[in-house]
Amino acid sequence: MQIAIKNKILRLELGDITESAADAIVNTANSALAGGGGVDGAIHRAGGPSIMEECRKIGGCPTGSAVITGGGSLYAKHVIHTVGPVWRGGGKNEAELLASSYRNSLKLASKHNLRSVAFPSISTGAYGYPLEEAAAVAMKAVISHLSENELPEEVTFVLFGEKAFNAYEKVLKGMNL
Repeated sequence: MQIAIKNKILRLELGDITESAADAIVNTANSALAGGGGVDGAIHRAGGPSIMEECRKIGGCPTGSAVITGGGSLYAKHVIHTVGPVWRGGGKNEAELLASSYRNSLKLASKHNLRSVAFPSISTGAYGYPLEEAAAVAMKAVISHLSENELPEEVTFVLFGEKAFNAYEKVLKGMNL
């Protein structure tokens, strides 16, 4: 599924983000940038040790922030590492921190003149953020950025599993665009 937003493309795909040919893929990192499981582990395994070497030099990344490294041996030339919030019931500023993860990732993409970015579903794995709530925050943040900025020109949510894809598709179809 894809839609146009001010001559830019927002797309949903079911797949493996490590295989994305976007200029940058977004990694759901931990604040120490120390690697981990899920999307983080898959990106580090697929991209090789150079990504971790760059992460060690950066040192860390607070929740809601983002940093950028090379893509190692991935198709993507860059990896944008962002730290989403752990879900604690919704009353601990989770929505704002999650939106900040998306906004700061997109700002880095713009700053580095990247035309295309692929996102996973941030914070919905081990961090426990409910899928539909996370999808709504993600869509709002991404659509706002695409409406107000020249870059990136394409944003793709590469979603792992039909449950995630269906949640994002439901939210996108329900938006008044």
